[in-house]
Amino acid sequence: MSLQAQPHEASEPETPHLDFAGTTPYEDYVKADVLTHLQHTLSDDPGEMVFLVTTQVMELWFTVIVHEWETAAAALRADDLPTAIAALKRSTRELEALNASWKPLGQLTPAQFNSYRSALGEGSGFQSAMYRRMEFLLGEKSASMLVPHRGAPRVHAELEKALHEPSLYDEVVRLLARRGHPVPDAVLHRDVSVRYDASDAVEAAWADVYSGDGDAELARLGEALTDVAELVWRWRNDHLVATRRAMGAKPGTGGSAGVAWLEKRARKNVFPELWTARSHV
Repeated sequence: MSLQAQPHEASEPETPHLDFAGTTPYEDYVKADVLTHLQHTLSDDPGEMVFLVTTQVMELWFTVIVHEWETAAAALRADDLPTAIAALKRSTRELEALNASWKPLGQLTPAQFNSYRSALGEGSGFQSAMYRRMEFLLGEKSASMLVPHRGAPRVHAELEKALHEPSLYDEVVRLLARRGHPVPDAVLHRDVSVRYDASDAVEAAWADVYSGDGDAELARLGEALTDVAELVWRWRNDHLVATRRAMGAKPGTGGSAGVAWLEKRARKNVFPELWTARSHV
């Protein structure tokens, strides 16, 4: 009996398209050549490159997260909770990636950081316009934070617009009111260009939400916001620890108080009533 014919061996995959008239479609979309030529170190220390690239990566994550939170805020205004929750959940994955950016910098010794710290001059992370937009969306508003950007008209205009728009949490509180929770007019019609202060009425509203069906839309929104708040707190603490390791209690670049400033920031809760309401459930 003859052996059954063996199947033909799988053919080699076809060669991908290699010949393009101009730049590759990948380059046209991603702009990788632009991104990978934005690194201009100012010292001879090899460690400066990772500091610079990591900081640039952080700026890209800030940009994505601002996009997600603005998407969520617009959806909340339209009473579209599924879209808002989806955007918030995406942002938690992005915050996790952002927070992981501290790992390349978290082991810096003072000597390693000092080897290129002078290259930063007066530069400091608190001058990041995109990070400031993140903080504004969280309700951490301050008109004084526009001052460093007066020399960049487009950036200043974008920040000024963000300053005077309701934050993500303002939209959340307004939604609670539309869903029947008694939120005072003083909270609903507050000056949104100043920092949000916790409200007993908003705390009571969240306590009521959490005392009900845990699978209800508002409860799921609350948990998505809590995930965001926890990861923002972790970001601030990781920043604090990395700074302590690299420079101790010395003043920060750009005239900031360094660790003392970061310690103060790390003590603040984002979306405060979501945390305090849990004591009343």
